This record gives sequence, C-alpha cells and structure tokens, in this order.
Amino acid sequence: MSLGNDLFGKAQAAAPLAEKLRPRTLDEVVGQKHLLGPGKPLRAAFESGKPHSMILWGPPGSGKTTLARLMAQAFEAEFIALSAVLSGVKDIRDAVQVAEQTLSTSGRRTILFVDEVHRFNKAQQDAFLPFVEGGLFTFVGATTENPSFEVNSALLSRATVYVLEGLNEEELALLIERSGAKLDEQAKSRLIGFADGDARRLLNAIEILINAKPEGPIDGAFVEEILAKNLRRFDKGGEQFYDQISALHKSVRGSDADASLYWLVRMLDGGADPLYLARRIVRMAVEDVGLADPRALRLALDATETYERLGSPEGELALAEAVLYMAVAAKSNAVYNAYNAARAFVKGDGTRPVPLHIRNAPTKLMKNLGYGKDYRYAHDEADAFAAGETYFPDGMPEVGWYRPTERGLEGKIREKLEELRRRNEEAIRKRK
Repeated sequence: MSLGNDLFGKAQAAAPLAEKLRPRTLDEVVGQKHLLGPGKPLRAAFESGKPHSMILWGPPGSGKTTLARLMAQAFEAEFIALSAVLSGVKDIRDAVQVAEQTLSTSGRRTILFVDEVHRFNKAQQDAFLPFVEGGLFTFVGATTENPSFEVNSALLSRATVYVLEGLNEEELALLIERSGAKLDEQAKSRLIGFADGDARRLLNAIEILINAKPEGPIDGAFVEEILAKNLRRFDKGGEQFYDQISALHKSVRGSDADASLYWLVRMLDGGADPLYLARRIVRMAVEDVGLADPRALRLALDATETYERLGSPEGELALAEAVLYMAVAAKSNAVYNAYNAARAFVKGDGTRPVPLHIRNAPTKLMKNLGYGKDYRYAHDEADAFAAGETYFPDGMPEVGWYRPTERGLEGKIREKLEELRRRNEEAIRKRK
C-alpha cells in the first residue's frame, strides 16, 4: 500500500524511465484528449474543485494511475494506492484507518486508488461502499476489463465511468521525443508498432534499448534484435496474445495434453490475466467438449473459482488441471453447432406465435381463449414422454439442429433421441 502526499518527489537515478516521465500536471498528460481537452469531462472534473468517485476503464499504459495521482494533487488530498492483485481486506481496513486519521488531524480528504479493481471479489468491492457513501474518501478504480461485468453494480452506481483509449501513433512519437532516446525513423516506427498504444510498454522498451546501447544511435534492426531477446510479455490486445490463445484452444481441441499445458504456461509466464484464461477454458468446455463430457464444464468453473480464491501461483495449478482434462476429454461441438444454427434461423425468421396448447393460462379469460387447452402433462404419460406432441410454433419447418456425436456421453444421448424420434413418428402414424 502506498501512503502519503509526496507523490512527485525528485526522480532518482534508479527510477524507471516511465516513472521519470510521469506527468506532473494535467497539461503534460499525453493522450485522452476526449476526456482532458478544454470543456471535456475529466478536465471539468479537475477544474470544479469537487472530486467525485470514478472508474477509469482503459487498456494498459493509457494513464489510469497517472490521472489518479494528478487528482490527489489537484485537490490537495491524501493519496492511498492499493493493488487488487496484492491487497486484501486487511489492506482495505488499513486504508480506511489512515483516511480517518488524516481527516481528523488535518481535515484533508483522501483519494483511494484501486488498481485492477476487477480483481477484487464481490465482498472486497462491497467493503468500500459505506466509506464511499459516507464521504470518507473519493474512490478511483482502474480496470482493463469492462466494468459492467467486473465491478459490482452497487459500487458502479456510485462512480462515474470514464473510458480511456490507447495512445495513437502521434502521441507515442511525442513520448519517444520526451525520452531523449537517439532513434532513427525506422526504430521509432518499430517501437510504435510494438507499443500498440501502451505508453508504459513503449517507455520500458526504450529503457531496455538505452541500457543495451547507451551511446546510440539506435536503428530498426537493433530494436528488433534487443526486444526479441528481452521481452516475452505481451498485452491483452496484441497480435502475439491472440496467436497464443488460438494455439492453446486448438491444442485442447486437438487432444494434445502436453501442447495444451505448454501454451497455458507460456501465456501465464508472459503475463496473461489468469482469469481471462479461465474464461477461455470454460468456453472450451462448452464449445469443444460439450455434452460428450458434461463434467468438463463443472471442472472448468471449479478451476475458475479456485483461482479466484487462491490467486497466483497456487490457483494456476487448478487451471492446468482443467486444461489437461479438456485436452483428454471426449470431444463434441454438437451443442456449439446447434446453437449457431438455431440462432441463425431465429435471426432470419419472423415472430411466430406460441401455440395455444403450450401457453400459460393463469386467468379465466385466458382459459376461455383456449390457452393451455389439450396440453399433455408429460409426467402423466408413459416414461414421462408425450409421444407425438409438438412444441414448435405452427408452420415451423422440420429442423435437426442438435446432432449428437457417438463420442462419450453423447453416444447415449444420441441413442435416446433416436428412440424418442421413433416413438413420435409411431404416435403420429396412429393418429392419422
């Protein structure tokens, strides 16, 4: 936990380049003109003199931490920083205690900054609510994930969401100029492409290059050589990231356990968000294993919950277990194909009315109109199956979207569906 108001002390020689170049004023911030330009929302918030709680949602290196620090400076507030990756409920309590002490002794308010707030669970996020409502501190959360899905609705309703953008090429070029690095145009171009909108990633790469060649000048070939040797990490939106997640998914689909484990570990080692990987593993369970082995989905969800409780590195073992299970499980994409086929049909079809016999009839009027008439209660039929009954709207063409494979449990599902289909056809023949 970082406490204190000495936010912008003199940069030490050992300070990273990204820290040395961190803006000291709002006008020094590179990027986010849609929020910080004259008359824009965040600029107006800073100039109002009245801080308010907010969520800063944007990609890595877009300036979320910088804006939170500048806010504390602008409002002459105490600044407390928590990382949801490293902090727990005890750290939240400590922050509250410091904020209370600051308010009672100096009358100053506190800006509480929570980096990667989406990593906190519901209980941890709820712990902030009474203090945000009571005005003890102004809450500023930073997240790379969509807050609509990752932040509790109660906390979200008390904070304004500001969407930050990755830096464009012109803005990244300005940062290169401020760094003072001696780079030729080809080197600058490759660095800008490598950064992919992330200011911190750009400055960290420049620092590596300067340390490798302190006298300069640095050309494009040198950039490629040094970065290939020193940087394995990747960002969520980068091409390398999507190449590797594709490799992981295809290895699982191809039932190669070792390759699946390799790509999982490569991505964890490269800095991928383990919870993102957990969500992708759940997707594999429903897309590629499906009803051939329904246990796969439960195992994937259990692995996700285990990681949420234990974190890294202990929880990563649960992800490895889930990936290996997905790889060796029986495979079926029948559910995936059936869903897509049904979705395509509904999208191109008209709105067909629900047949009267399967409509709900909670009132006398509805019963008089024929709602629920002639409905056959399946549990009163032989084997709890109303042979020959139809549940589709009138006039629907015959469909066969779900086509189970013969692999795993789906083999038995296939046999059952074939038997039910036979009984339906027999009942319809007798009716005629």
